[in-house]
Order: sequence, then C-alpha cells, then structure tokens
Amino acid sequence: QPQLVESGGGLVQPGGSLKLSCTASRITFESYRLNWYRQGPGKGREIVATISDTGVRRTQLRSVQGRFTISRDDAKNTVYLEMSNLKPEDTAMYYCNLPATGSWGQGTQVTVSS
Repeated sequence: QPQLVESGGGLVQPGGSLKLSCTASRITFESYRLNWYRQGPGKGREIVATISDTGVRRTQLRSVQGRFTISRDDAKNTVYLEMSNLKPEDTAMYYCNLPATGSWGQGTQVTVSS
C-alpha cells in the first residue's frame, strides 16, 4: 500500500503564505492523479485541487481559486499545494489523496489567525 506523508502546515497570519508537500513511497508516482483535500473544524472533507498524471491542474474549490496552486515533482515523488493570501476560513487539516489506491496521508494542520 502506498504511503503518503504531508508536511508544511503551521500557524500563519491572514494574508500569509504556506507551501504544503506530500511525498509518496511504495508507488510509481508519475502514473497517478493526486488530490489535495481539507477538513475544517466542524466541517466535512472537501476537495481542494487535483493534478493529473500528465500535470493538468484543476482547482476544485471556488473559494481558493487564484490563491492556491497544485503542482507535482515526479522526480521527488512529491505533490505540492502552494497557498497564498490565506484567510481564517482556510484553517483546516489538509490531506493528500491518491484516488487510484484509496490512499490518504495523515494530514498537516494549517491555522490562519492573527
């Protein structure tokens, strides 16, 4: 079973930026589509962005369009989520997901607060 490990979360002030990483192991990374999800306090898990095996990006969540960018580095088996102009409502646990195998990481917490 593939293993996904997220990192890069933390506490940031409104308007700040963070770059999340998710590194995969035990899988031929470049063959798969990957997703970023998030789950805010008291909310359900929602998909944020997805990137195909060929690098086609799609930001699924309208509230983050223009602020969040998904990317991948297949040589490093890593998918990224660059987040800018962060808002308090972006506070959530962020997860990466490999839908082909149903694999999830443990999540990384992002807190946006002054």
